[in-house]
Amino acid sequence: MPDLRNASFKPTPTWYEDADTYWKAVPSSIGGMLGGLDQVHTPDIRDSRAFLTKLQSNPTLSLSTKYACDCGAGIGRVTKNLLLPLFDSVDLVEQNPDFLREARTSYLKQEVQRVPDMFATGLQLFTPPLGRYDVIWCQWVLSHLTDDDMLAFLRRCRQGLTTNGLICVKENVAMEGYVVDSDDSSVTRSPMIFERLFTNAGFKVVDKQTQTDFPHGLFEVCMWAIVPV
Repeated sequence: MPDLRNASFKPTPTWYEDADTYWKAVPSSIGGMLGGLDQVHTPDIRDSRAFLTKLQSNPTLSLSTKYACDCGAGIGRVTKNLLLPLFDSVDLVEQNPDFLREARTSYLKQEVQRVPDMFATGLQLFTPPLGRYDVIWCQWVLSHLTDDDMLAFLRRCRQGLTTNGLICVKENVAMEGYVVDSDDSSVTRSPMIFERLFTNAGFKVVDKQTQTDFPHGLFEVCMWAIVPV
């Protein structure tokens, strides 16, 4: 269970190894991707689609729909239901090879020709190909990064974006501070902490939205669109 709110966050020496162990025990299924909360799938995709289509229709952003990247992709739930309907091609980044195998051979089997690359790595090690992506979508995965590694990842993503590309972040948020979960080696940050990290990484927020219609008792979920400055 999560610890109480903390004003600071210090990862354990085995932070990433513990998260890897946790996810290797999770089934390669929609239920596994959602922690057994299958009922959040429909409102999650609905609100994410509304957020992305709003960004794509914003003339000041001039956002292309050619190529997206799904970070922390799991078996491709977000890729299949959100990104592929809106983009020509989508790459997956996922450290668990079992999830990628499920995506390739089953869950995304019908769409796999539109998934040029599947990167089997954690985001703390991932460097996007230069200038490839119109949108880098990060959902329920930055919670597994330390603050320093999140900063470094976002800075590397700058080089992976197209001229008008942007990053979308969708994460659980705490009311304040950090809430650390030792079960899955994750940390829930307040919106203020997220936005400070975005600024420190050299980005600005161009849109923000709160997820609706999730069950009571869950963390609030926020979406941000950020662009380099």
